[in-house]
Amino acid sequence: QVQLVESGGGLVQPGGSLSVSCTASGNIGRLNTMGWYRQAPGRQRELVATVTSGAITNHADSVKGRFTISRDNVKNTVYLQMNSLKPEDTGIYYCYFRTYWGGQEYWGQGTQVTVSS
Repeated sequence: QVQLVESGGGLVQPGGSLSVSCTASGNIGRLNTMGWYRQAPGRQRELVATVTSGAITNHADSVKGRFTISRDNVKNTVYLQMNSLKPEDTGIYYCYFRTYWGGQEYWGQGTQVTVSS
């Protein structure tokens, strides 16, 4: 089992910045993928960004150039720096973890990000 604890998020004005982080614990292994998905009201959950334990990143087109994902393998923590935020970035941001062997997926409880004036 893997446990994910998220922190960060909140309310920010359009054009502002915010960051979220997520720490994994438990049977995480050395090889894995961590990342973030988000879900806006009335919409399906969508990919924001992921990063592998080898630091290969993948950002959704909608956030490229504005969001940056990174991770600290010693702390088993993934970070998402969000700049130039737009109202359409509003949603619940979920931490995501996938094991390399077996492809088991785990989700955090979610943290709210609201972009509004």
